[in-house]
Amino acid sequence: MKIMVYGTGAMGSIYAGLFADNTQHEVWAVDIWQDHINAINDQGLRVEGASGDRLIKTIHATTKASEAGACDLYIIATKASGVAAAAKEIATLMDDNSLVVTIQNGLGAAERIAEHMPTDNVLLGVAQGFGATMRSPGHVYHSSMSLIRLGELQGGITDRLNNITVVWQTVGFEAQAYEDIQQLIWEKYICNVTFSAPCTAFDCTLGELMADSQKWKIALGCAEEVYRLGQKKEINFSFADPVAYVTKFGNAMPDARPSMLLDHHAKRKSEIDAINGMAAELGQSLGIATPYNETLTAIIHNIENTF
Repeated sequence: MKIMVYGTGAMGSIYAGLFADNTQHEVWAVDIWQDHINAINDQGLRVEGASGDRLIKTIHATTKASEAGACDLYIIATKASGVAAAAKEIATLMDDNSLVVTIQNGLGAAERIAEHMPTDNVLLGVAQGFGATMRSPGHVYHSSMSLIRLGELQGGITDRLNNITVVWQTVGFEAQAYEDIQQLIWEKYICNVTFSAPCTAFDCTLGELMADSQKWKIALGCAEEVYRLGQKKEINFSFADPVAYVTKFGNAMPDARPSMLLDHHAKRKSEIDAINGMAAELGQSLGIATPYNETLTAIIHNIENTF
């Protein structure tokens, strides 16, 4: 297959690296980080950690997606704020048989894509239990690797969904096709809102957040608000107790720091608008109060205004 990974930060670099390490695929890495693109073209992409240690020299890296042309598979791995721009550019390149898989934190990726292309060929992905950081241009460290969950935008299991899941599996990912991907997106989302903004606002790990009763009360307020939003939207949650669900999640990785906190440490804008900010936006449209998420969104925006 000819595959484009649009957005090759830490997670996107892992996707590109493992696909390109399988020589039957032609892989293009697209990113605005020129030093990273140059390093991949000059020395190759080094991926180390949970998925093994390897140096891949077969990736075509560029800042211009147009250089790749039409591909069989486009993986959008940008932050939420970059999805629309990625979709706009990909829409000019793809053909009728191209598939798009978008994998982001938070909500709203499909809606951003729909502004620039029909969504008939768009699949949604959820990365579960993944951790990755950039060590330097051309060098990514993969700290944990669990599961890639894939699903049709409108639900159901299709032949193309099964086929693309096998493609992920054959290059080393644990991947599964799911009939109701919206359920999985929301179940990850409730964990995102619980830990992302609170850990960032208080500059702490998941375990440190949970150990402080005042801070944890605020985080759980975010979770309970999103659970109510999901119920209003008739999301088929696999649990009835959101507090127990997010507590179990946090207990499994107490030393972890959310990507939002890592962004702030690097003085980068975060995905706050697609995470806690999206809860506040949905609350307004659905008539459900979201004071915890609204307040934390304002706090994160205030911090980011100093960058």
